[in-house]
Amino acid sequence: MTLSKTRTSFYRRLYLAYLIDSGRATSIPAIVDATGMPRRTAQDTLSALAELDIVCEFVQSAGERHQIGHYVIRDWGPISSRWLADHADQIARTLGYPAP
Repeated sequence: MTLSKTRTSFYRRLYLAYLIDSGRATSIPAIVDATGMPRRTAQDTLSALAELDIVCEFVQSAGERHQIGHYVIRDWGPISSRWLADHADQIARTLGYPAP
């Protein structure tokens, strides 16, 4: 089955939010390692979460400078995080990413 760019983009956003929320990948380098996506794609995808009304925030580590910290999902908006957790393996396979 060939996926449209719209569906691929949607799945990529959902999967990235899942990785952050589950604690598996909470920084850009960790997201790149977990998925193999290019750094710029990871950054753009992270920025695009707001388009789905997913609230993702960067939390600066105490005592650190220069953007040292991690991302957290504060609100899933209309997305069911439970559904996503149940389907994360399938989405990863669909996108060609390693299973979580």
